[in-house]
Amino acid sequence: MTDERNDPTPVPPDPQRAYTDLGFGRVVAQQVRGRFLTHDGQPTSRKYGLGAQRFERFYLRALAEPPASFFAWTFGVLLLLNGFFALAYLALGEGGLRGGEVLGISDPFLRALAFSVGVFTTTGTGPMYEVGSTANWLEVFESFFGPTVLVTTAGLVIARLTRPRMRLRFSESAVVAPYEGGRGLMFRFVNAQPAELSDVQVRVSVALVEEVNGNRQRTFYPLALERNSVDLFTLHLTVVHPITAESPLRGATPESLRAAQAELLILINAHEETFSTRVTARASYYWDEIRWDAKFASVFATSTDGVVAIDVERLDRLDRLEPGTTSVPSAIENPESVVGTR
Repeated sequence: MTDERNDPTPVPPDPQRAYTDLGFGRVVAQQVRGRFLTHDGQPTSRKYGLGAQRFERFYLRALAEPPASFFAWTFGVLLLLNGFFALAYLALGEGGLRGGEVLGISDPFLRALAFSVGVFTTTGTGPMYEVGSTANWLEVFESFFGPTVLVTTAGLVIARLTRPRMRLRFSESAVVAPYEGGRGLMFRFVNAQPAELSDVQVRVSVALVEEVNGNRQRTFYPLALERNSVDLFTLHLTVVHPITAESPLRGATPESLRAAQAELLILINAHEETFSTRVTARASYYWDEIRWDAKFASVFATSTDGVVAIDVERLDRLDRLEPGTTSVPSAIENPESVVGTR
């Protein structure tokens, strides 16, 4: 007997409509509930059977952490490790460490901490020295452990500095706004890094749950864009999908996109000039992140020297329109308005 949950019978696609394959597979596409990607492009899927992969996940998290947070965590962890070794030296008693009185530090913990930092970083302990076999073995262990941690930390810093990356800031929401006598689905993004990008390529697909021959199934459609590439990307880019009679979103309303669990899946790749390589970014807008009866406010700003400038803080701003302006389908979305429509 066939388990419909694991092997659902696929419904033949409509040969007159364009589809796209994002690599999820038909079975996965029908079983998934909710969105495929988070708003910032992280997959919501999981893989079991590979173990915890804690080290690999820690490494990737360290590479993606903001600089201020990364260095704060790094300093905190190193200080904590040295604190543990300082407590271990203190546990040996007053005779475990000698020569601390020359430092002019009366607090025993601070003396032990100063000794631990000297051993940990291999910078030397000055007049302080360990006494006894236990203290010597502890010092030997720390002299191996400390440089290993420091080399690993230095490797992370180098990897962060030399890793090609692109950090795009996307608008908080997508909008269905007036466009050339009809409607257009739009979102915009800006390069948040000082490094310049060029040859930017944009691909957008929409995932819709539809009823076909009495069965509800999720299908992916590519969306035709007003402009899917730009050679120079120095300011911002507004990506527009014109909603016409040939669009998979023709006749869409807030209610229909909610019923279809619509999700925009965005893939962007560009040439990053600092390392002269191509980099990619992903993003997603779920149906409840799409705004209706609104349009993007101007992002341009006035500069003192007269050059073209934008204010990134305005990236998410919207201008509200009259109710029904874009939440009601336009006349040009009617297939009968297109000569030779399929």
